[in-house]
Amino acid sequence: MTFDKFLKDYDHPGTIVLLEGKRTVQDQDCHKLQKLGQLITLNSKHMIFRSGNASGSDELFIEGEKQVSSERVQLVTTFKGHRTKQSGSLYTYSMEECNIAGEEDVIYLSKQNKKTKNLIDQYVLGIRNPYTLKAAYIIRDTVKVTGVKDQLAPANFAIFYDDLENPESGGTGHTMNGCRLKGIPYINQNIWMEWLNSNNTNLEIEKKIFLFMYTKLNDKHPFVLSTAKFPIPPPH
Repeated sequence: MTFDKFLKDYDHPGTIVLLEGKRTVQDQDCHKLQKLGQLITLNSKHMIFRSGNASGSDELFIEGEKQVSSERVQLVTTFKGHRTKQSGSLYTYSMEECNIAGEEDVIYLSKQNKKTKNLIDQYVLGIRNPYTLKAAYIIRDTVKVTGVKDQLAPANFAIFYDDLENPESGGTGHTMNGCRLKGIPYINQNIWMEWLNSNNTNLEIEKKIFLFMYTKLNDKHPFVLSTAKFPIPPPH
């Protein structure tokens, strides 16, 4: 899938794009996740970007997105107050707001994770302890895909940063499997990194970010920028 096709197919009102992945991100890839967040936010108007507020991939994707349009970022967390330093004023939906017992689809898909299958039942019954907290994270990963009836719309597309040496494992693998079972298209970095590498995209992103931030600052402080004395570059 090309970047242009992605925008054409999914930049419509009500579209939810899930961006998430592994907590461990290779050093040389960190800035790429932020760049992708910037790229899709700068070039779209309607998409809502959903993530799980975890460290690593989630945080890096979010950082790029909120630099451009924080009001289009949506977080799904296991409990209220989860990593509030990172989430700040971003829209957050906590699993504590969800009547999980009434979400049969969420329960079924969550129990596809065999490691936490029995813990899911305990969590649904209202049992809360350090063990069932593991189930809460898996349920959260499911809800990011399915949404919650009358509260949270389902995802329409998903973008992942995966461990390519051990692909589709852990919580990220569970979320990918949920997408597959629900028929939600998804891609990993094998595709979206090509979006960054094509047509001098990095330079274009930098230009757009500069212009965006300049305009944003000028809206807040027009007098300061209009009277500022910028240094004249030396002749070449």
